[in-house]
Amino acid sequence: MARCVLVAGAWLGSWAWDAVVPELRAAGHAVRALTLSGLAEKRGMPARLSTHVRDILGEVARPGVRDVVLVGHSYGGVPAAHAAGMIGDRLVRLVLVDAPVPADGASCVDRWPNGAAVEAAIRAHGGFWPPPDRACYAGQDLTDAQITWIMDRSTPHPGDTLTEPALLPRPLPRIPTTYVRCLLNGAGLDSEVAGLLTGGRWRLAELDTGHWPMFTRSRELAEILVREAAGRAAPAGDCGP
Repeated sequence: MARCVLVAGAWLGSWAWDAVVPELRAAGHAVRALTLSGLAEKRGMPARLSTHVRDILGEVARPGVRDVVLVGHSYGGVPAAHAAGMIGDRLVRLVLVDAPVPADGASCVDRWPNGAAVEAAIRAHGGFWPPPDRACYAGQDLTDAQITWIMDRSTPHPGDTLTEPALLPRPLPRIPTTYVRCLLNGAGLDSEVAGLLTGGRWRLAELDTGHWPMFTRSRELAEILVREAAGRAAPAGDCGP
C-alpha cells in the first residue's frame, strides 16, 4: 500500500481530485488530496512557493508515512518537485501531470512564455492571478457543464507562489519521476521533459485528453497512478483500457 498525496494546479483545491480519490482507495492505497495555502477553503492565507512546499512536506513528514507517491498537476508539480527532493527514501515516485518543470533559481513566470502577462495580471488584481475565462478551457476535452463547475469553484491564485524563485534541494534527473503528458494540450513533448526522459529515472505516460485529466479522464489517470504506486512502468502511450 502506498500513500498517494495529490496536489492540484493553479486556482484549484483538494476538490479537484474528487473523482480520482475513490479509484485509488479501491486499489488499496491511502490517499490525501491537499488544498494548498491561499486557495479554496484556505483562501486568505498568505502563500509563497516555499509555503506550498511546506504544505506538502507537512503531510508527508507525519510519523509512519512511507512509500509516498507524490502527484503534482500543472502548477502543483512545481512545489511537488521541490518537496520530492526532500522526502528521501520514503518517496516511491513523483508524478507530474502536465506540469511545468521547475529550474533551480528561476520562478514560474521566469520560465513561462506568457510570464510577463501573468505578472501584469497579478499586479492588476492585488497580488493574485485571477482564474481564467471560459475560452481557456476550450479544446481541452471538457464539457460545458464541467467548465462551468470548475469556474464556479476556482479561486484567485496567490501571485507570490509564481514569482518566488525555485530552490531545488535535489537535481530533478535523480528523482524517480513519471511525466503524464496530456496530448490535447500543446503541440508536442516539451524539450526539457524529453531530455529528462533519457536519464533512466524518468518515464512517460500519455493520456488522450486535455490539461485537466482529473475531470476528463479520472479513471485512466487513476490507473496510471496505481501502476506507479506498484512500482511498475507504464508503457509509453498507454492510457489504460
